[in-house]
Amino acid sequence: MKIKKYGKFLFQGESESKKQIILTHTSRNLSDYHKSLEFRFNGKYDKIPNYTISESGVIYQLIEPLKYSKYMSEDNVNKNSIIICLENLGWLNKEPLKDFYVNWIGDIYNGKVVDRKWRDYFFWHPYTKVQVDSTVFLCKKLMKDLKIKNQVIEHNTKINGIEKFEGVVTKSNYEMEYTDLSPAFDFENFINLIKNE
Repeated sequence: MKIKKYGKFLFQGESESKKQIILTHTSRNLSDYHKSLEFRFNGKYDKIPNYTISESGVIYQLIEPLKYSKYMSEDNVNKNSIIICLENLGWLNKEPLKDFYVNWIGDIYNGKVVDRKWRDYFFWHPYTKVQVDSTVFLCKKLMKDLKIKNQVIEHNTKINGIEKFEGVVTKSNYEMEYTDLSPAFDFENFINLIKNE
């Protein structure tokens, strides 16, 4: 798989002590997400993930893996982590008397949804198989290149002290307010693929 470089983004600093990979999602389609990163605050937006992965499995590098931005609220977390952001609309609302769903900014989605109550929401945009495959590829590459431990938190609920974990986590492991990665993500399959050499 190829990794495509995308844009010229500001970063906060550089750190060689990367111990954690944090999986998140865009909560909108990828082209809109990329544009928002490029143009918000006149091009000086400082919450930039290291990578994005499209629904079709294309991997984009926005900032190099040893670099970090202010993506998370704590500087220490940012210095020690690599952020991978998957294209996904997140939670969805069913439009009354319609055959489609909308996300928080009104993007329309009319495909299959994952129906599971979690954190006060009911419907979730699925992650694609090829996207998960690309995520596995990228995580394995980063683990090998940066000597990050090959271990994964097996769920998306909040964990106290998660910043000390070495391996792959999700943004929703940090705080209850986050809904990424959502219940639509198949953690069991992901872990099996990560562990499979």
